[in-house]
Amino acid sequence: MESFTLTDDRTQQRLARVTGGLYLGFIVASVLGDALAHVGRGTDQQIYRVIVTDVWRFRLGLVITLPSALLFLVTAWGLYALLRRVNQVVALLFVVLNATGVAIQCASMFPLVSAMLQGDRASRLHEFSGSQLQGLAYLSINVYKTGFVTAQLFFATWLLPLGYLVYKSRSLPSFLGILLVLDGVGVLIWFTQVLLYPTHPAIRYPGIVVSFIAELGLALWLLVKGVRVPESERGSAVSRDPSHEIVG
Repeated sequence: MESFTLTDDRTQQRLARVTGGLYLGFIVASVLGDALAHVGRGTDQQIYRVIVTDVWRFRLGLVITLPSALLFLVTAWGLYALLRRVNQVVALLFVVLNATGVAIQCASMFPLVSAMLQGDRASRLHEFSGSQLQGLAYLSINVYKTGFVTAQLFFATWLLPLGYLVYKSRSLPSFLGILLVLDGVGVLIWFTQVLLYPTHPAIRYPGIVVSFIAELGLALWLLVKGVRVPESERGSAVSRDPSHEIVG
């Protein structure tokens, strides 16, 4: 208990670096899952090809991708703990939006498991022809992709209040807040493009660049630089909040 009440700065720096590490872990796991199994931005053809040619690689991609959702959710908790002093209601909003998106994305993974198991003897689908199994697999993959895109609505909107709080916080660079808001707009464009203009993926490419810079930038800043605690807030009740005791 004593180590958490030395200074607000020490407590918040520790929390900031833990949160940055979690965020970076989420980004790395997402990239690995996409590289191994094309889970995320991969096409239905790419996902199906991995399932039929290297199912172990696909399973490994799932094993990496599913825990990444937990990392993302805990990252949102860390950001809430850091930014709630700015506006607790807005901070709670981005946590709820993030948690909803994580829940939808995790649920969307089950059709991928179904597609993977359709080629397994234990699934007892041997009476179906090869073309029928292929059709069922593609159906499952496309159900997954629809669920994944739906989750982006919540992942886009969580970035808007997050960016606002980062911009207003005075403990993180304001340009990161601006980038996060632009990131949210870019993800909303991606969500709209996939549902309305699926044959025009180039529409979302500028948003992908902004998204990479904004989220990786925030993760690295928290991990390397931490946060600045304004002098006016040192010695506040934050250090006495029991919810911060689990950081250590």
